[in-house]
Amino acid sequence: MKRGRGTAVAIALLLAALAAAGCGLGPGADVGSVELTVTREFGRDPVLQRSLEAKESDTAMRATEANADVETRFGGGFVHAIDGVAETEHSGDPYDWFFFVDGVESPVGAADVSLQGDERVWWDYRNWSATNHVPAVVGSWPAPFVNGVAGKSYPVVFECEGGGDACDTARAALEGEGVELASGPPKGAIRMLVGPWSRLRSDPAARLIEAGPAESGVYATFRGDGLVALDESGNEARDLGPDAGLVAATSLFGGPPVWLVTGGTAAAVREAAAALNQKHLRDHYAVAIEDGQEMPLPEAGR
Repeated sequence: MKRGRGTAVAIALLLAALAAAGCGLGPGADVGSVELTVTREFGRDPVLQRSLEAKESDTAMRATEANADVETRFGGGFVHAIDGVAETEHSGDPYDWFFFVDGVESPVGAADVSLQGDERVWWDYRNWSATNHVPAVVGSWPAPFVNGVAGKSYPVVFECEGGGDACDTARAALEGEGVELASGPPKGAIRMLVGPWSRLRSDPAARLIEAGPAESGVYATFRGDGLVALDESGNEARDLGPDAGLVAATSLFGGPPVWLVTGGTAAAVREAAAALNQKHLRDHYAVAIEDGQEMPLPEAGR
């Protein structure tokens, strides 16, 4: 049957509206907005930043495919390329796409991550010669403290370990985002530890940093009380000394993320605590802070 011109125009307008909507192409009720970020080189090179309206049937993969040119593999469950940038090697180093949901590395493929609303989905294309496992990052602040991870809520435990007034600053940053701090044991909770490295290093999760990125996912370490920045290959790049603060996140045995707000001196811890905001943390895996200026980690270059 031949359609009239009016019907054809109506269909064209409907398809255009759906394309403009991006995410939300699936059936079901609206679940809320989702933030989609695509970057390269540990967040240094921005590619895409979108706020989307998700439906009940939407997944992280659906949201990404609706807003970028995506090539998949393994039956469509995993991303091989975004906008033509694919898994490869550069100068012998392996590069691939990795993604985080609410600042936590996803344990499953993007097609298996259902969107509940309010998630922050971040894809990053990077060198993984030092590690292919970065359990948590700070670049989706205030996630994971707000709304948990991928729709699952966790209590948030704040631990002040000799941090002095830096603890007041860090606590105020969390509460300013509407985070309700829990009391009691930290088991099963998202934790924030604030204090000098000499105190924090006794914590099993924090101490992973001294074992390097392959264990902690953090491209920094400490030599005594001095912070040392690592490059993307996991090699020492710059000795920042005890007066540089660090904001980083890791995880112990696959548990909820543990954030570290630390440094070699009281002043360094204060610098780190003052950096708990989007201005300093946005799209960074971790940051070193000195004189109010953030240095994204890992250090660029080799």
